[in-house]
Amino acid sequence: MKAVILAGGLGRRLRPLTNSRPKPLIEINGKPIIAIQLDWLKQNGIFEVILCIGFLKEKIIDFLGNGRRFGVKVGYVVEEEPLGTGGALLNTESLLRREENFLVLNGDVITDLNPSKIGKDLDSHVGALALVPLKSPYGIVDVDNNGRISRFREKPALPEYWVNAGVYYLNPRIFKYLEDKSNIETTAFPQLAREGNLKAVKYDQCFWKSIDVYKDIEEAEKDLKNISEAKV
Repeated sequence: MKAVILAGGLGRRLRPLTNSRPKPLIEINGKPIIAIQLDWLKQNGIFEVILCIGFLKEKIIDFLGNGRRFGVKVGYVVEEEPLGTGGALLNTESLLRREENFLVLNGDVITDLNPSKIGKDLDSHVGALALVPLKSPYGIVDVDNNGRISRFREKPALPEYWVNAGVYYLNPRIFKYLEDKSNIETTAFPQLAREGNLKAVKYDQCFWKSIDVYKDIEEAEKDLKNISEAKV
């Protein structure tokens, strides 16, 4: 299977870190996001990767090259102007139209979810989305029926709400739903949902973090250190 990493964004909310380097090269515990993603793909048996790049693309190419030193095969699709996630993915059509299915990953996501789960039983659906529980940005206070505080929970997951994890399993029919300069999340996916052509796969026990702002870097570093220490 091939994977596509959507890595062409400007990373505005991470400035000034992204003034001189693209978001995929932002380091988490000393390792660039893109390197963490490639390790995750390899661990799950995916060794062919297409990168959709734009902003500061030369730095990504200089870092990854053909992917050989990372143990994968890397190809590039370049957008000369921002196209959004839909337009960027549409640029890969000539490389993926003959694939049975392929994995798509946002370039700012770090996770250990098992992608083989999302690819099971796609049936007639055009694609499947990985979903993770929404994590509260604040601590939660539980109150009993008598108005007494029973406990405090620090930023717990809210299992009744699910968010798009930025990991998709798609087949080439997706290209019929894509447009130039569009975001797949606000155009293609809502249409597929209306048609009943989009499947949800829930992951309630996995690590997942989207690196959007500086605070996310700090939280990801802390969480990954804790996971690493717990394995020792």
